[in-house]
Amino acid sequence: MVKLTEVEDEHFAQEKPMPSKNNVLLATDDEDEDYTDTESEISVESDLDLETETLYERVAALKDIVPPSARRQISSTVSTLTSFTKSSISFSGKALWILSTSAFLLGVPWALAYAEEEQYVQMEREQGMIKGANEMLTPGALPAENKQAQPTL
Repeated sequence: MVKLTEVEDEHFAQEKPMPSKNNVLLATDDEDEDYTDTESEISVESDLDLETETLYERVAALKDIVPPSARRQISSTVSTLTSFTKSSISFSGKALWILSTSAFLLGVPWALAYAEEEQYVQMEREQGMIKGANEMLTPGALPAENKQAQPTL
């Protein structure tokens, strides 16, 4: 079995910090106004070359401004949107493939058959017009089918 024991830091054992009004541990109450969460001092000279810094590096440096919970939420939202976009594009591509192949397999033979049928109808119309023109030119003449059916005397 594991037994946990609390070990106090020597610094805190000598001087107990007092919680402030915002539950932030400070050494004394007079430091409440100028409390910062960084321990580094601002240097006058820096070895950063701002002219060669890229936009990505500047944006990446700003990530500490956004709290981790908000970063997690933004990350999950972007991940969800990316996943939805990828699946939508994939589904659209598959649906387009199915529609186009179905149109080729069903539509092209139907269009060819329809065009052939239209040709037959057009030929029948032309033959009917020729027959009507022949009857108008020779009124009273028997049609060709009837001439062959009559016996000769």
